[in-house]
Amino acid sequence: MVRSSVEELKSEAGRKAAASVTSGMRLGLGTGSTVAHFLEHLGARLACGELTDLAGVPTSIRTEKAARALQIPLGSLSELAPLDLAVDGADEVDPGLNLIKGLGGALLREKMVAQASRRFIAIVDDTKLVDRLGERAPVPVEVVPFEFGSHMAWFAAMGAEPRLREERGGDAYRTDNGNVIIDCRFNGGIPDPAALDRRLARRSGVVESGLFLGMAEEAIVAGADGVRRLKRVQGST
Repeated sequence: MVRSSVEELKSEAGRKAAASVTSGMRLGLGTGSTVAHFLEHLGARLACGELTDLAGVPTSIRTEKAARALQIPLGSLSELAPLDLAVDGADEVDPGLNLIKGLGGALLREKMVAQASRRFIAIVDDTKLVDRLGERAPVPVEVVPFEFGSHMAWFAAMGAEPRLREERGGDAYRTDNGNVIIDCRFNGGIPDPAALDRRLARRSGVVESGLFLGMAEEAIVAGADGVRRLKRVQGST
């Protein structure tokens, strides 16, 4: 069956992900346009009584507001962890189900929630599939506001083209945590995502990166010919 729009593809991926939820689960609720559809389908299953005794941890203020509007019960990570399942979108997905996330600005909270979950499912449309991470999307890097400009030369020395994320008015974009984001683009893709992730983790002032490596167990991918499920090969990174 051919889907007529990207939004319909996203809605179908969200519906499939919501079908993976069972009563009593503790959920990680991601952020982004595809996750918005997941929340709608989840809310509908709750409203009709198909699901009961759910609680979710939102990864952003935006997701928290959407979940409350849909009457999805919420709790804190400290109360609900370990979570049964986290569902989130992605900006890129490679063949090993490694991800780039964070173009929506919620990467830190998204990674905290994903790490606290027994299972992590990414929901995307097929335009997010790449052969190599960094082919299309930059790697968002969340840094503390103090002297954030001092990181630019260091990022460039690693082969990146760093750019401060800005609001429409030209002010630095601020995350829900009050930090700023440097988007690091790698022309031709990232040669070694794991090595890059390690280097970023050691950099003082860097809070988190949008590299989600070896975390997603499954990707639900919507395309023109329907929805398919991709499973991560055990041990792949």
